[in-house]
Amino acid sequence: MVLKRSGNAEAFNRDKVISGVRKACQGRPINEDDLKALGQKVEEDLRSLGAAQVDSDEVGRAILKPLRKLDEVAYLRFASVYQNFNGLTDFEHAIEELRSEDNAEQD
Repeated sequence: MVLKRSGNAEAFNRDKVISGVRKACQGRPINEDDLKALGQKVEEDLRSLGAAQVDSDEVGRAILKPLRKLDEVAYLRFASVYQNFNGLTDFEHAIEELRSEDNAEQD
């Protein structure tokens, strides 16, 4: 179950995850199989937590990691909505984090 910000709970829906990510991937070279694999990864990661219920914020965080690996532009688009970016500074900060993580992985 997913606990929404409104306080309502609803069953986890992998198709809803894929639909949200698809919007972020619009115009990007991402195929449907990649989206399905990402949806499955998110579901598996959430199930591995062993909790009967997770917050919608946890679902968003579970999406960000595999989405970053799939496409950084789509990641920024999704993060900008999920994390409520307010302007250019928020994008600059997110891009700096991506660069830092890339540099750390290369070292």
